[in-house]
Amino acid sequence: MATKTFKLGEWAKGGIITVETTAKTITVIGKEWDYSKSSRKSSDQTNAKEFTRKSFDPQADSCRRELEMFLNDLTTSYYSGQIIEWIETKITITRSLRW
Repeated sequence: MATKTFKLGEWAKGGIITVETTAKTITVIGKEWDYSKSSRKSSDQTNAKEFTRKSFDPQADSCRRELEMFLNDLTTSYYSGQIIEWIETKITITRSLRW
């Protein structure tokens, strides 16, 4: 399992996107920035309030398309691509995640 928090600030709804990957699931979590911890990118945002969450099956044929659509709703297409690239380095790449 791998987890990464992308602190994108103004480039994402809420400012934070956390991705959790396992061999069988990809979970994307949108969080609101917790300004009580600071507005700096280096601040600890682990307890930030979650406002959306969606899980994806990496074996499903529509996984990449659904993942891109969900991420594009949270952030720009550039950062969606960066997040998907990170996911592909952490899970076994299946035909569903390839173009």
